[in-house]
Formats: sequence, C-alpha cells, structure tokens
Amino acid sequence: MKRNYQKELDGIIRSLDGRRARVLLHSCCGPCSSAVLEYLTQFFDVTLLWYNPNLYPEAEFDRRLATQRELIEKMGLADRVDILAEPWRSAEYESAAEGLEAEPEGGQRCTACFRLRLEETARQAKARGFDYFCTTLSLSRYKDAVRINALGEELAAKHGVPWLPSDFKKQGREQRSTQLARQYGLYQQRYCGCRFSLRSREEHDAQTL
Repeated sequence: MKRNYQKELDGIIRSLDGRRARVLLHSCCGPCSSAVLEYLTQFFDVTLLWYNPNLYPEAEFDRRLATQRELIEKMGLADRVDILAEPWRSAEYESAAEGLEAEPEGGQRCTACFRLRLEETARQAKARGFDYFCTTLSLSRYKDAVRINALGEELAAKHGVPWLPSDFKKQGREQRSTQLARQYGLYQQRYCGCRFSLRSREEHDAQTL
C-alpha cells in the first residue's frame, strides 16, 4: 500500500498534543526551506542544518548559504531558527559520487548524495539531542519522497534518533515556496547543485540557443 507521509506527519503532530518537539531540519537551499519552515515552525522548535558538500562551485555554495540566511531574516525567524552551517567539504561529496559519474540525473548518484547529507543530519541530531530529524528535499517534484523517507528511516535506525516522515510538496507547499522566494526577492538557482547537474544545465542551455 502506498504510504501517505503527510498523514503520518499529521499523526505525529497530533500525538505531541501541543508539546514543541525539537527538529533538526536539513536544508538543501533557501527557496525550498521557505514553505517548510513556515509550516514546521507552527508545531516544532526547528534548527536548520546547512550541510551541502555537493554544491559546486564553492562560490555557489556561498551564495546559497547567504540566501538561506537572508530568507530566515526576511521571514522574521532569526530569533527562532538557529543555523548550524557546515563549511564546504566537497571532497566528501566527491567520495560518495565516485564510480557513479555516468549515472543520469535522479539515479544512484543522487541516492548517494541524499544518503550523505541525511547521514550527517542524523548523526548531528543524535549528538545534539534532537527529538527528530528531516530534510527539505521532498519539497521538490523532482525528488522522490519514497526514496528520501526510506533513507531517513534507515539512518534513524542506525543512529538511534527518530525520522520525521514527510512529503513537503503536499498541500501546495511547493507552489508556496516559489511564491515566498519571489516575495522576498531570493536568488533562485537554475540547477540542482552538483557539478554534474551544472553540466547538464549548461548542455541544455546550449541546445536551446
């Protein structure tokens, strides 16, 4: 039976009965986090983890982190949402992607990238005593929520910290994220983030000239 991750999340929220559990939220970028933060901060105390060694080049990493900080300020969440910002450690992504260079976008290289970032989120959530961990990745229609949740549950069992099930694109939040990004004048990237997706975008643009 197909799982409804939004209903599962709704059930967890009801079970809290007003208690604000602590969530470590991995963010892939500012625009994607906008609607997720708007939603989750209604029910949870959220800390955002910026761990994205896949981003390329380093200037893009810096620009997206600056956009993330800008969003939190503009949403009025600076006094409520802390950012744990990890530096650009591209070697960690390159190691995870080794041998998968020929994979298509959305293939096993992307799974390895998801795993890398979610494992760090789970590790830090356990070490810092969070009640749950999750990621903004499922907001995008291009990201497989089933795969993301399966990885989250696997890593939750490994590290001993609960995964917060989610499919954040539901209830119009993907469209809401686009609306908020435009409202706040945020930089909106044109490729997923890694050097492979950048090359794919550049090839696509060249073909459409």
